[in-house]
Amino acid sequence: MNPFSSGTRLRDMIRAIRACKTAAEERAVVRKECASIRASVSDNDNDYRHRNLAKLMFIHMLGYPTHFGQMECLKLIAAPGFPEKRIGYLGLMLLLDERQEVLMLVTNSLKQDLNHTNQYIVGLALCALGNICSAEMARDLAPEVERLLQFRDPNIRKKAALCSIRIVKKVPDLAENFVNPVVSLLKEKHHGVLLTAIQLCADLCNLNEEALEFFRKKCTEVLVKVLKDVVNSPYAPEYDVSGIADPFLHIRLLRLLRVLGHGDADASDSMNDILAQVATKTESNKNAGNAILYECVETIMSIEDSSGLRVLAINILGRFLSNRDNNIRYVALNMLMKAISVDDQAVQRHRATILECVKDSDASIRKRALELVYLLVNETNVKPLTKELIDYLHVSDHDFKGDLTEKICSIVEKLSPDKIWYIDQMLMVLSEAGNHVKDEVWHALIVVITNASNLHGYTVRSLYKAVQTSLDQETLVRVAVWCIGEYGDMLVNGIGMLDLEEPITVTENDAVDVVELAIKHHTSDLTTRAMCLIALLKLSSRFPVCSQRIKDMVVQSKGSLLLELQQRSTEFDSIIEKHQNIRSALVERMPVLDEASFSGRRNGSTSIPSTSMGSSSLPNGVVKTTAAPLVDLLDLGGGEEPPPSNTNTMMTGGNFLQDLLDVGMSPPSSSQPAQKSGTDVLLDLLSIGSPPHQNGSSTPHDDILSINQNNNKTSVAPLGSLSSPSPMMDLLDGFGPTPPQPKNDAPAYPPLVAFESSSLRLMFNFTKQPGNPQTTEIEANFTNKSSNVYSDFVFQAAVPKFLQLHLEPASSNSLPGSGNGSITQKLRVTNTQHGKKAIIMRIRISYKYDNIFYSATEILSKGFRACWICTLRRELWPWEFQVFVELKLFGMQCVCNVCFEHECKRVW
Repeated sequence: MNPFSSGTRLRDMIRAIRACKTAAEERAVVRKECASIRASVSDNDNDYRHRNLAKLMFIHMLGYPTHFGQMECLKLIAAPGFPEKRIGYLGLMLLLDERQEVLMLVTNSLKQDLNHTNQYIVGLALCALGNICSAEMARDLAPEVERLLQFRDPNIRKKAALCSIRIVKKVPDLAENFVNPVVSLLKEKHHGVLLTAIQLCADLCNLNEEALEFFRKKCTEVLVKVLKDVVNSPYAPEYDVSGIADPFLHIRLLRLLRVLGHGDADASDSMNDILAQVATKTESNKNAGNAILYECVETIMSIEDSSGLRVLAINILGRFLSNRDNNIRYVALNMLMKAISVDDQAVQRHRATILECVKDSDASIRKRALELVYLLVNETNVKPLTKELIDYLHVSDHDFKGDLTEKICSIVEKLSPDKIWYIDQMLMVLSEAGNHVKDEVWHALIVVITNASNLHGYTVRSLYKAVQTSLDQETLVRVAVWCIGEYGDMLVNGIGMLDLEEPITVTENDAVDVVELAIKHHTSDLTTRAMCLIALLKLSSRFPVCSQRIKDMVVQSKGSLLLELQQRSTEFDSIIEKHQNIRSALVERMPVLDEASFSGRRNGSTSIPSTSMGSSSLPNGVVKTTAAPLVDLLDLGGGEEPPPSNTNTMMTGGNFLQDLLDVGMSPPSSSQPAQKSGTDVLLDLLSIGSPPHQNGSSTPHDDILSINQNNNKTSVAPLGSLSSPSPMMDLLDGFGPTPPQPKNDAPAYPPLVAFESSSLRLMFNFTKQPGNPQTTEIEANFTNKSSNVYSDFVFQAAVPKFLQLHLEPASSNSLPGSGNGSITQKLRVTNTQHGKKAIIMRIRISYKYDNIFYSATEILSKGFRACWICTLRRELWPWEFQVFVELKLFGMQCVCNVCFEHECKRVW
């Protein structure tokens, strides 16, 4: 016989396919067999139609296309005999799905078979309908299925219930048709029918709110009775699983009771007793018993229940945590995480067991237990739980340290009772797992340290001790280097010693040794080395005896391959060697950073915290008054909001001088006239200056006093036309030699209000000597509009290299209030590129009031603007102090988010 003829048996074709040694041979066999089947289909061979369809089903399971045999399924279904129908329905379920249009042709055959006198044929039709029923078929055949729910044979009733589940999911509008019939099925003794009826009830409850209320009233008592009968039923071999009678029916009943009891007190009360009986009588030494107990616990947690039953449920979960099966412990941890919101105190009783799970060898259990511990921590147990976690941090796996460190840091930040405890815990974490700590965590630690003025000495001494033994922890080294640079004098002199401290002796060279070791140990880390250079610059002022050694260490980075380190080393060396008279002022302590503002920015908030009087609760257990000193010192309202920014433009790239001098490049508003083509107008911060006319003629007025009467501002043209100085310029060269004094017979020019607020007014009066247009004399007149007296009044100004500035001493250092006097100070500016560039200047005013030092910088647009360092460097934390130094030279004190964020805001 031809092995590929239509009369070939299925087993022979399977043997031929399995005998193939390559995929090509298999494809050849399948191709020949498919060709034979096609020929038989064309010949309408009725004798071997069922055999051909069986072969097609096997070929389909191998992954080959068999769409050409779909009509053969319909022909077999239409046959009168049971064997043909069985193959036909099997092929229909396997070769087709509900999206096939061919199914439209089978609806009539299904309807006939659902009404057939042979129950086995009825069963075939129900199986097929339950597998491939579409919405159209569901609407057409729903009455037949509903009728079969009352069929005499339990197997047909079971299949009809399963088919009903498919129908109500496809067409939810038909759900109400099955509500009443399913109630009678819940009284069945046959467990198969009960299982399907309970599942149909659950689906009806999820789909229809009216059905849910109906079942709560009519079926709750029935289901409780069924569950009680199952729990107390004698041994039945056909339903017994590990000594438990039908655990599948147990679980289905508990799940349906959970749905009915959720949000309904009456239904919950009626099932309390049986739930307590299931929880106490079910054995937990087998998986089947544990599954029932777990569903029982979940049901207790979901219904409206008394606290006593919930405590029983949580105690069951506590027993699960002691089980040796990892799966049982994992599901118990999951359930306990849900139970915390219901009964926190009951879960707290199992805290010791949960902590042991954190130390489990299974990674998934460790992580889940750690998440649960994180939820358990509160103000009363934060100290013992944190101690347990930090102790385990010493012996935990390397892969787990990252997650553990993150949770510990989050707990300490959220719930620390006081700052000294916060600092101690963070130092222990940094010492043990500093390489796993994220940047925002140690940034926040430094913010807290700056605010804890009474703990500066204690902190720097603790960091000094910690870094001796944990030099390999990069984050610890960064924090230690920063603190030693800021508070190194307190470390050496033993300032701020607390009673709990043991006295230690540290010399200046010892403090410098720490920074030197950090540089040598972390040679590949740019951030750490940069912070070390900044700390060395600070220590050169605090430790004069080590100044030469520090200079030698700074010079070593001049040959670095990293441009940032090379530039910083050159600049710092210049400050140490050439500018010792101003070094101490440049490297004074960083101003206190506002915790509330930093927390808001870290949490994604962009709003400015309120400065109204009063107190607010801040992290780390400290209450801080909100009348912070960082207010707008040129408008001493204290509680007023800062003026809105007139520009949102962050300069990226472009001319270095433009960035250096912070000159705005925002386009003019529609209310301002457009610039004439070809005009190159430069705006300086004094709102004065315009270039000569294109025809080359100029007047003194055109050269210096082109004043816009709208808000005392002028429009600005791009600085791109200027020649760009070298980025490696010495930033201190702006303080150039003093030009000769001009004569006093200069013509008068209109005065200019350089700055005015509710508290202070600054007026500039200009004179210019005939025949010497390069030199401009400015008289600054300061008037105090408030009623307070400002002492230690200092006015500073800075200009770029093409300008030469001479400042004469001020007439006084005390500014009386209420306008009862003024301070005058003269400036002389020489423009070496007169006619090409306008005068550009930045001014800074500082004074004391009520023993508090205030300083502010005048800029063109009130509000926030990107500083030049922020523009050139996106990652600014390594240069936080250098930003402070360089901007302070140009009149801007950057105590902003540069240290912690990728944006720079001016904070007064």
